[in-house]
Amino acid sequence: MKIFKDYSNIPDAFRGSVAALGNFDGIHPGHQAVIERARREAQKKEALWGVIAFEPHTREFFQPDAPCFRLTSCMSKARVLEALGVDVFFVLPFEKPMAQKSAEEFIREVLVAGLGVSHVMIGADFQFGKGRKGDASVLNAVGEPLGLKSTAIDLLVEEGAPGTPAVYSSTQIRGALRRGNITRAAAGLGRPWAMDGIVVEGDKRGRTIGFPTANVAMGHYIQPALGVCAVRVEIPGGPHAGLYDGVANIGNRPTFDKKGVVLEAHLFDFDGDIYGQEIFVYFIDYIRPEVKFDGLESLKTQIKADCATAREILATSRWKQDSLPL
Repeated sequence: MKIFKDYSNIPDAFRGSVAALGNFDGIHPGHQAVIERARREAQKKEALWGVIAFEPHTREFFQPDAPCFRLTSCMSKARVLEALGVDVFFVLPFEKPMAQKSAEEFIREVLVAGLGVSHVMIGADFQFGKGRKGDASVLNAVGEPLGLKSTAIDLLVEEGAPGTPAVYSSTQIRGALRRGNITRAAAGLGRPWAMDGIVVEGDKRGRTIGFPTANVAMGHYIQPALGVCAVRVEIPGGPHAGLYDGVANIGNRPTFDKKGVVLEAHLFDFDGDIYGQEIFVYFIDYIRPEVKFDGLESLKTQIKADCATAREILATSRWKQDSLPL
């Protein structure tokens, strides 16, 4: 998959694509329905299959002081799209010049003149341009005379959702994560929720008590319910490349009076140096909330119990080793 991080100087070989347009945070089945329609149209036209998204997320630009909310980083998004088979991923820098473009300017300058796409697929509720005044009708009215076709895709209803039928929603997935309902989030995503990041040095206390951890900063990811989870950890490269079962804690480490939320993942049956490497942590299930212990011995006892629980969960999880990475 070819990735472009701007909309200027796109080579002729990558122009004329059929592309899905949206923020696509999470790339849940509802998003994938739009992306799949682009694939089918691209196949009919014998054109490249593309996806157009913004980075950072538009909400991050307009609400920089709001709590972090991302389900997927740009890197994770690209990995999922590549696994789907997408040919080209256009990552549009969402900064002040982009934010100030009217819907008409966005269509003319970015989609037509810049990317040169031939057909755009959007979700029926997608809005774009300054003041969010662009929608399917504007895209059709402005784009068609310029040779740009567009299609609005009806929102996909999640089958088997509790209560009344509901469309797939990144907002609902975020809510499930904040409640600690990891399995519900996975159902909404169609895969386990994952975080990626660079392993950084911590205080190395875990190693001294027999449970070394790979520490990753939360970055712009949503903060889920604090606590301990059963996880699978992917090391994509280097001498330790592979997928490992483990247990992870997301929290403030209150036993040691620490401040600031961090992800600490303990990989089972692993003894290697992965400082500075990027890892992907797949959250399989929630075990318990974070608590403060009265000392190291009680903490060690609980970690042993958490590891045993995590092994049991992972042994019976539908998300087996051969279904990951995604």
